[in-house]
Amino acid sequence: MKRDSRLSSVLHALLHMADHDGPMTSEALACCMSTNPVVVRRTMGLLRKAGMVSSERGHSGGWRITGDLNRITLRDLHDALGEPAVFAIGNKTEAPECLVEQAVNAALDDAFAEAEALLLSRFQNVTLADLAANFSRRFAERRQTKD
Repeated sequence: MKRDSRLSSVLHALLHMADHDGPMTSEALACCMSTNPVVVRRTMGLLRKAGMVSSERGHSGGWRITGDLNRITLRDLHDALGEPAVFAIGNKTEAPECLVEQAVNAALDDAFAEAEALLLSRFQNVTLADLAANFSRRFAERRQTKD
């Protein structure tokens, strides 16, 4: 089953950017995201359009976060990425003639709608600052165990 991992990947990149002084190149972000620089530019372009990041050209250029980490939520990022489907499962046929399949679709549609609303509500309550703080805490704990 093919999953849309753009939200996870962009969160990974944004946390690296938040922890980095100065702009990061598409090539550096591609390493973080385990992808191609073209994919980074395309994805970051969506975030730039939403006002979350900016880019600078030239030798010392790259991408930087311009939005407030305390205000950018997972929901904002999900929306900026084009509101990709939350679930990879769905109905076999959207408008079936079969009454059995209609009954199945009605039950699944209700469950999918409830689950998606719950997930998107949770996304609205998690900010990049929350994730950055979680990363910092984990990093500090790891350093303590190595000392």
